[in-house]
Amino acid sequence: MQTQTEQTMKEKIVETIPEIKLIKDADLREKTVQVWEDALTEGGWTLEALHKMPFSIFVENCNISFIEHVRTVCKMCVAVADVLQESYGTRSNINYDYLISGALLADVGKLIEYEMRDGKITKAGRGQHLRHPFTGVAMSHFRGIPPEVQHIIATHSKEGELMIRSNESVIFHHADFIDFDLVSKKRPF
Repeated sequence: MQTQTEQTMKEKIVETIPEIKLIKDADLREKTVQVWEDALTEGGWTLEALHKMPFSIFVENCNISFIEHVRTVCKMCVAVADVLQESYGTRSNINYDYLISGALLADVGKLIEYEMRDGKITKAGRGQHLRHPFTGVAMSHFRGIPPEVQHIIATHSKEGELMIRSNESVIFHHADFIDFDLVSKKRPF
């Protein structure tokens, strides 16, 4: 049996983000992990740091970690897709593998957009010029992620407002903003 130190980076990523195993297509699953490996390396992050990193530097006193956000939104996407599938069958026309990969990669560009500086997480130099949807698409394209998944990454945030989103992108966009809005705004209840 392997010890924690003997695990490969791929194994550690899958252990940290077990939703990766929901991607049925082995090639897409492998490429999704490769993008995570690239982002961690290029951004200089460790998986342990992602448990402490807030999911957004724009939320004051954010107590939701980056990994919690990524995993939660992915699970919300699957739940929504399940309801649509149950209600409408094949008419819902949702590709689960694209949805899950897109959900797991939509924010991976934040590992390039953000950096740790003087003990604080802030915009990195590249983050001043490119937001995470752009760097996420670039990294995904490099690894051969299908355009349908790149579309989810590209259109999940405000950058997608001028495009017609795919069914998978619509689901992710709304799940992402449900999570963002619930944890970022002070509520009277």
